[in-house]
Formats: sequence, structure tokens, C-alpha cells
Amino acid sequence: MGFKNILASEIPGNAIQQIGYDWMLITAGEKDNFNTMTAAWGGLGFLWKEPMATIFIRPQRYTYEFTEKYENFSLCFFGESQREALKICGTKSGRDIDKMAATGLTPLVSGLGNVYFEEALLVIECKKVYFDDINPANFLDPRPDKNYPKKDYHRMYIGFITNCMLKV
Repeated sequence: MGFKNILASEIPGNAIQQIGYDWMLITAGEKDNFNTMTAAWGGLGFLWKEPMATIFIRPQRYTYEFTEKYENFSLCFFGESQREALKICGTKSGRDIDKMAATGLTPLVSGLGNVYFEEALLVIECKKVYFDDINPANFLDPRPDKNYPKKDYHRMYIGFITNCMLKV
């Protein structure tokens, strides 16, 4: 099995289901130096006349360092058979364990130089174009702040979608 390139407008499925309930891996770095983390917060859409993805990463996460350093990131979506791997990538730090050894995921490198995983069903590659830090003073409703008992607010990244690959 391999992948075929598709347009961002051809991404199948429901982004709310895929991100919020099925989860995704956010990966930044290069072939020999990368980290990945599970995320259930983010979005896909259209901004500044471009298809885009929005991701959120807390500063204490190891992936934050890679996302800050590198100009690109990838989003990988999986089937239910990879749920345990996603749980590991969401609860263990790459500072402490070798996530690839722990999960059995197989990293690959795209033609654009981004790390993604052979087991993914959908890969979205992005180029960072904007970031901002969540400011609790701007919450217009108190519900979001309940997600931050430690006041460790996320950094938001917006990336233009540069490539999409679908498992065939």
C-alpha cells in the first residue's frame, strides 16, 4: 500500500470527527530528529485565500520545541487499529521514551522533507504562517478556561496546507 496525492479540497471525512474523536498526530522535525504528539484540538479550513490547518500545542510539550524550530509540520490520521499508538504518543514524552519503538509506527519522509507515518490513512503537510498564544483575558465564555487548571495556555499555529496524501 502506498499514498496518492490529493488536493486539500478532496480531504475525505468529517474534520470534527477526525480531529476531536479519532485524534491525529502532529509531527515536526526532520528524518533523524523529530517528535510527534497526539492531538484532539485543531481545525481545517480556509484562510487568507489558502487551505489551512490550525493546531494547538502547550509549551511544556516536547513537540513544541520542534514546532518552534522547524517551518513545517505534518498531521497524520489513522484508523482504530492505531488507537493504542495514539494513546502512547499522547501520554508519553519523546524526552523519556522512543515513541517509534514503543508504538511500532514507521516514520517516512515526504518529498517536502516532512516526517509522516506509513500506518496513516491521511497525511496533511503544512507550512507555518502564523502563531499566537492563547490569552485568557480574551475568553468571552468561561468554559474554555476550565481546560487550563495549571494556566498552561496553548500556542496556536496556523499552517498553509502544502500537500495531502491519502492511503490507497
